[in-house]
Parts: sequence; C-alpha cells; structure tokens
Amino acid sequence: MSSLVHFGQRHVAKGISRSVNAVIVSGKGSRVRLDDERIMLDFTCGIGVTNLGHCHPRVSQAAAEQCNQVTHVQCSIAFHTPYLRLIEKLLPVMPHPSLDTFFFWNSGSEAVEAAIKLARAATGAYHGRTFGAMALTRSKTIYSQGVHPLMPGVFTTGFPYWHQYSSTPSVPEEELTRKALWQLDLVLCQQTRPEETAAIIIEPVLGEGGYVPAPVKFLQGLRQICDKHGILLIIDEVQSGFGRTGKYFAIEYSGVKPDIMVMAKGIANGFPLSGIVSRKELMDKQAPGSVGGTYAGNAVSCAAGVACAEVMQDEQILANVNARSAELFKALNALKTSPETESYISDVRGQGLMVAVEFTSPGRTENDPGANASNIPGLASKVAAICQEKGLLILTTSVYEVIRFIPALNITEKELAEGVTIFKEAVIEAVKH
Repeated sequence: MSSLVHFGQRHVAKGISRSVNAVIVSGKGSRVRLDDERIMLDFTCGIGVTNLGHCHPRVSQAAAEQCNQVTHVQCSIAFHTPYLRLIEKLLPVMPHPSLDTFFFWNSGSEAVEAAIKLARAATGAYHGRTFGAMALTRSKTIYSQGVHPLMPGVFTTGFPYWHQYSSTPSVPEEELTRKALWQLDLVLCQQTRPEETAAIIIEPVLGEGGYVPAPVKFLQGLRQICDKHGILLIIDEVQSGFGRTGKYFAIEYSGVKPDIMVMAKGIANGFPLSGIVSRKELMDKQAPGSVGGTYAGNAVSCAAGVACAEVMQDEQILANVNARSAELFKALNALKTSPETESYISDVRGQGLMVAVEFTSPGRTENDPGANASNIPGLASKVAAICQEKGLLILTTSVYEVIRFIPALNITEKELAEGVTIFKEAVIEAVKH
C-alpha cells in the first residue's frame, strides 16, 4: 500500500467508503491506472458517470476550451452560452415534447431536491444524501443513519421487485405489478390523501436498490393514478439516463410522460452537473430567485455536456449499448444455467448496460428464495474482491447479494468479453471456496 493511500486513510473523512485501497492516477476509455502501475478494466464508470469512458477526447477538449473563455457565470446573474447550447442539444431527445424547460444544478441529490421543491410549489427508490432526498431513499439505512428525523410528508410504497413480496424471480411481472399498484392505492387511502399528495417519485430502473427495471404496466399504472388525482409524476433518471439502458432515457420503454424528470451522472461524463426538466407551465410557478445555487449549471460542466450530446449522436452510442447488452446478457444467462454456478445465481436482470447479477442471499426469511442452500454470506462482495485481484473493478449494490455491471457505453466487444471472462472466473472461484 502506497504512502499516499496511508495519507488518505489518515486525513479523508471516514464516512466515505472505498472499493479499492489504491489511488487512481489516470484513466482512458474503459481502463484506469493505479499508483502501483496496475491497469484495471473499469466496470464502475464512477457509478454510472463516465458513460463515454474516462477522458473522452472530445469532452475533455470542450471543457478545456471553455476554461479559456469563462469558467463560471452564476446563474442568477446572466445566461451563459454552454447552458443554452446544452438545452438545445437536449430538447430533441426528451422523452416527451412537453419537457421543454430546464434548471441545471450540480449533483443528483440536489436535482432531486429541486424536483421536490418544484412539485410543492406547483401543487401548493435511492435519490440521494441531502435531507429531502434522504427522506425519499429506501435502498439502505446507511444513507440516513443517525440523522433522523428526516423531511416529513414522505410515504413509501412497494416496488414490483420479487423480494418485496416474499416471492421468487419467476413470479409473473403482471402479478408483482398488481400487488404494487394495490399497495399504492392503500397508501393513498390510509396515509396521504390524493389531493394532499404533491408527487410520486420513482426510478424507472432501481439503481442502489438492485438494478431492477420497473415493469411497463406498473409505470403506466402510476401515470393513470397521477392523472386521476392530479398528482405529479417525477421520474428519477439520475443513474438510468443518457443512454445507460439502451435508450436515451429509460422511461422511453414505457411511453409514459413524466411531469418532472431528474437528470445527472452521464450528462457531462464526470464534470459535476445535474438538472431537472418539466413543462414551462409548471416551472414558471416558481418566482424568480426561488431556485439557484453558487455553482448551478457551471459553464465548464455545461460545455462538457454539449460535447457529450454530440458524441452520443456522432459515435452511435445507443447502437453500441444495445449490441454489447445482448452479448452481456447472453454470457450472464449462460453462467446462471451452468452446472457449476446455477444454484448460486438467483437472477440476471437490467436494461442496456445497467445490468445486475443477484446471488442467493442467506439469512432472509425462510420463504424468501434468497435463503437457499448456498449458505454463503457475502458472496457478491467476495466475487467483487476476486474480480479486483484479477484486474476488474466492479461494484455491489443493495441489501441483497447483487453485483452491478456499469461499463462505459462505448466499451468494445473485446473489452466486454475480457471483463465477463474475469467475472465468470471470479464466480466459480468464490463458490468453490
């Protein structure tokens, strides 16, 4: 372990967790170099941020050029060119033409806060670590541990994920959808009256909750409930947006119109930028000066975002996502049915290059198939650690035994195959020992 790592362990806040005890000194495309000279294949992308790979030359060049023009224009003082150019690039790819008015901020958590504030002003899953966002988060208790009470007026209802109904991965999607919508109806009857409910917020693909796509019928059911009661539907695309699932935004698979959509992560390939978009009618309900922030919509970040939008089109990123996704699912499903590993893998799921493998989870209820005969605690963490030893950075997620695949959207067929081979070897090694 290098002296710089020791220095970091001494002086960096303990509340930050790390997957690898090393310093990443550089990155290019789908690989990073550590301070001990190891070259690692990166299937984390900064948790779904560097969607176009590390240091994409066109994105880096755009940011560098903007640095020599103006680095910062506070949004309450004046417009700046990259902010407006980014809106020009995003308007054609919005999942519905009504989404035409934007506000850019810095992080996903802040964007969720902006969406909450807009919903409350307009009406009288993991969403972040700020207080409003923490109140909406149900993936893990660690994100809000020790800081209760959180924002009041937040009610949780079930997501159509088989674990939440003590079921199995093979249960029909229609049955999970029916139960989840029934539970939501009960919440609106028992806990919060529809006319007093400002919004429903949901990730179209659960991120920190385990990379679980929401069934199309469930999302359509939410839209119907919102329309019936005058409730706003907020779609959180922080992790699933900007091509991650094979479409520009995951909500496109359902055809559902968001009232408000939250964006971040892949929007600027690592430069801090997030945003919300809604229809002008709603956005104009907020008085001038009621939203803002010192660094909101930073010029350099917006310039990087413009370049990202251009690369997405010019390099046919969505086509690559869908081609690599088919290869990844084929390989993972083959591993799931392999005699060596089939009793240890309960689910392979996701969309595009937002993919999860769930291992059997001991210690749950006796009716939960997670508690099956494997009886190996922490299998996902063991697999991730072995992958790291073999040169692949990959992450776990959720309270269950889940490993998530978040490679760069422009990853090559060869690089993907290399990572899958390492993963297979790690799984086989983990279940043997």
